[in-house]
Amino acid sequence: MTIATLSHVKETLGDLHAKKKFGQNFLIDANIVDKIARKAVEEELTVIEIGPGLGALSEMLLKYGKRLHAYEIDEDMYEILKAEFSDEERFSVELGDFLDVELEKVFYHDEPIYICSNLPYYVTTPILFKLFESRLDIRKITVMVQKEVASRFSAPVGSEDYNALSLIVQYLYDVKLEMNVSRKVFYPSPNVDSAVISFTPKVKRDYEYEQGLFSLIKNCFMKRRKTLQNNLKDHYDRETIEKIYAELGLKDTVRAQELKLEDYKRIYEVLNEK
Repeated sequence: MTIATLSHVKETLGDLHAKKKFGQNFLIDANIVDKIARKAVEEELTVIEIGPGLGALSEMLLKYGKRLHAYEIDEDMYEILKAEFSDEERFSVELGDFLDVELEKVFYHDEPIYICSNLPYYVTTPILFKLFESRLDIRKITVMVQKEVASRFSAPVGSEDYNALSLIVQYLYDVKLEMNVSRKVFYPSPNVDSAVISFTPKVKRDYEYEQGLFSLIKNCFMKRRKTLQNNLKDHYDRETIEKIYAELGLKDTVRAQELKLEDYKRIYEVLNEK
């Protein structure tokens, strides 16, 4: 079978239709889907797919991975997937919101896995945060996002796109633009083009340190239009904030987006000095 064709998608959907609330747009170009799967899976390992929809990407991921465990929030798609892959023992799908899944209870910490997903825009950030902060042995994360969103992950200091996610990504991963994907290879066709990006770990994880550092970074960007000082006031006392500003030589008017990753690491050190 080849799921990623317009005829198959229309036939499978029947009276159903793409649901905007789930950001559904179905891939209808098998060559594109195969390229994404090959970039996502470099070894024969377990793959986690988020939001498989009709299973176009699932079909190709199974060609290269050891097994595939998918999470689907739409009950209609869930039933289609169970029927489509009923004879595939290496495929399993769970109905529910991926954001509610306790990954560490499903997968072993020392089991190497890949993540691959065509992410709806409205949940891109929370899903990525969940993956970045998990303690699983994720060898590579490959996701398709709106093209304009892809640039945010490598956004430079001071730019409009520079935010907490940018900092966390740049700390943890090497980010690569794998390919651009035209809106024409989807049904229904979205209003924007997409891009496939990958995240490959570049540091040995220190989860206790990361938890504190990432919490600090997110707190500093909580109210983007406010100064760094105003964001810090919600979490630290005046004496602590004055110490941070003195140690780093910061101006009172500085904002979170003006600081580099090294600045945040230094602030975290100051907060933990005894």
